[in-house]
Amino acid sequence: MNAAELLVRCLESEGVRHVFGIPGEETLALNDALDRSERIRFVLTRHEQAAAFMADVYGRLSSYPGVCLATLGPGATNLLTGVADAQLDRAPLVAITGQAGLERVHKESHQYVDVVGMFRPVTKWSTRVTVADSVPEIVRKAFRLARIEKPGATHVELPEDVAAEEVDTPPLEVRRTSYPMAQEETLAKAAELVDAAARPVILVGNGVLRRQATGRPAVEALRRFAGRSRIPATHTYMAKGALDPRGPRSLPPVGLQRPGADLENVPALAEADVVVAIGYDLVEWAPVLWNPKRDKIVVHVDTTAAELDGHYHPSVEVVGDLHLSLEALAGLVAPRASSGRSPLDAAASYRPPAGAPARSGDALAPEFVLASLRDALAPEDVVVSDVGAHKVWLSRLFPTERPNTVVVSNGLASMGIALPGAIAAKLVHPDRRVVAFTGDGGFLMNVQELETAKRIGAAICVVVLVDGRLGVIEANQRRAYGRTFGTEFTNPDLVDLSRAFGIAGYAVESATDLLPTLRRALDLAGPSLVAVPWDHEASDRIATARAGRLPVTPESA
Repeated sequence: MNAAELLVRCLESEGVRHVFGIPGEETLALNDALDRSERIRFVLTRHEQAAAFMADVYGRLSSYPGVCLATLGPGATNLLTGVADAQLDRAPLVAITGQAGLERVHKESHQYVDVVGMFRPVTKWSTRVTVADSVPEIVRKAFRLARIEKPGATHVELPEDVAAEEVDTPPLEVRRTSYPMAQEETLAKAAELVDAAARPVILVGNGVLRRQATGRPAVEALRRFAGRSRIPATHTYMAKGALDPRGPRSLPPVGLQRPGADLENVPALAEADVVVAIGYDLVEWAPVLWNPKRDKIVVHVDTTAAELDGHYHPSVEVVGDLHLSLEALAGLVAPRASSGRSPLDAAASYRPPAGAPARSGDALAPEFVLASLRDALAPEDVVVSDVGAHKVWLSRLFPTERPNTVVVSNGLASMGIALPGAIAAKLVHPDRRVVAFTGDGGFLMNVQELETAKRIGAAICVVVLVDGRLGVIEANQRRAYGRTFGTEFTNPDLVDLSRAFGIAGYAVESATDLLPTLRRALDLAGPSLVAVPWDHEASDRIATARAGRLPVTPESA
């Protein structure tokens, strides 16, 4: 066999079942080997960026590295945004690119750029295969580094002449990495700091969901710890589902990258003297935003040591398997006095007022849209959010009790991720309904993937929020300059556009139409699109929006 065939055998050994990408002349041998694989399905995308986004979300939901493939030059450069998104969102991903033969990589040559060097800043490891027999070692290392904490992206380049070389080397055996128990003295010190605190708060990050996806019951352990200790707990946008939003001590989520906004919404965190940061990553929500005076005692609980920051300097680091650490802390921390509030009282304090309007003119209020979406979906169904004002609304107001059912890009925060990400989510969870929740700005960045969804039969529902503008940027411009510029655009008829792709399209005309239209679209056996008029003026009140459910009454609808 040749090196390309060996690489595919290594992918099979790693458990890869899907490879997303676009073939090129320099990947002919690799694509031929993929075509002959009985275990791996090659998913042809319409843009390499979408392929990387698919691998990103696939890795995040499955915990196994998603794989994307592109040729040299422009194919490789198109992957970069999605690869960088996986790196900062801590999603395991392996990118594979073709390259010109080794005989011309040292000089100026057609389509040649230093792809390995280009990927280094946005990956954990980027390398070129120069010796065909090294393929098993390189692939095993790429997958291992992509998956171990903190997971992220790796990149392997396979030159076309190396791909054609004959080899006789088997794949390396796949051996999983386990994490040790945290040291007893650090657990005891952490419990001591928590017990001595007057106003402790738990801050939960995406690391808890990552460990849950690997099969370790980190979410259950977190909830036992929070329930037994009776400490109020909040979570970042990327950790939605880690906590039960109906719990008596569950606080609203945090993640708005603007000073003061979340602390006003979550005063318990502003007033906290000790913060127990569990699976928290600095890219999710900058510590300067919740510890501006550097006066909070921080207890770091994670599988890896803390990334130090002037505003995140832990007094103790509980480093080890998250599930085991949380189980141990639950037995060491003394239960605190009850707040006296029932779960219903706690939830009500974050609920918008009854009778709030469902629409503003012809546009629908974000609270109403999100309440309707929640009604249309089962708890285990998946929502993949694009980036924009709607992401903040979703992160703040959309309640979810199940981990890894809401995918939010908040590390790199890449527009265009929702549609390709939803396709990948449907491949991971074919038995669940999947929604791409996107603004019209982000949707049109990867609209071509509607054809991919139609071709492979991915029954996703694309909910496009139509306001003809870049809402977050516009709100920030008004705040900074008192005016807006360069943010408005026009759209094609989105229903006609979806139908041109052979996909069912629906336009929501009124508030009363929204829920039945969503249900109709979600019940289809193939992909669908629902265009929803979105109240862009609501962006000015994102920072003050409180989590909860908006009652829908005849007066408000």
